[in-house]
Amino acid sequence: MKRCSWVKHGKIEEDYHDKEWGVPVYDDRLLFEFLVLEGAQAGLSWITVLKKRDRYREVFDNFEVQKIVRYDERKIEVLLGDSGIIKNKRKIRSVLTNAKAFVEIQREFGSFARFIWDFTGGRPIQNRWKTFAEIPAKTEVSEAMSKALKKRGFSFVGPTICYAFMQAVGMVNDHTTDCFRHEEIKILHSARS
Repeated sequence: MKRCSWVKHGKIEEDYHDKEWGVPVYDDRLLFEFLVLEGAQAGLSWITVLKKRDRYREVFDNFEVQKIVRYDERKIEVLLGDSGIIKNKRKIRSVLTNAKAFVEIQREFGSFARFIWDFTGGRPIQNRWKTFAEIPAKTEVSEAMSKALKKRGFSFVGPTICYAFMQAVGMVNDHTTDCFRHEEIKILHSARS
């Protein structure tokens, strides 16, 4: 079975690729989870984050934003001492900052999903990359998303992070055309569109 060429690190990465990457996500909790994890990845490999994902879910209350917005300095200090997550003060603080901004978007738009999916016109973008090398690190859409999120107070949402987020949550289908998931994801996208 042919997969995207970036899948190189065993079962955890294979499962993520085969079951999650590129699947359209409209659930706010899961969208927030991916936003946090993509921000945590900045400067690191995705496999590092995947291996820590379960611990992130534990210590960040399963990414329930209503709980995270109530975190205080004591909670941040506890998080900074947790070896099961990436111990970067700016990244950890960004989770709280982003949760607050996330809740404001939910209030304004009814859901974060409604806000974020508007960047692709409410529909997934179907790409047809033949090789991983063809896939861009950022696009005009991810740059616009980054700018809009930063304006609303988010951090760790640069254009490259936003594009990785778009890939993860199925706003774009970036499985290469030789990957068995390309057509499956295309069908999922079509079903929602």
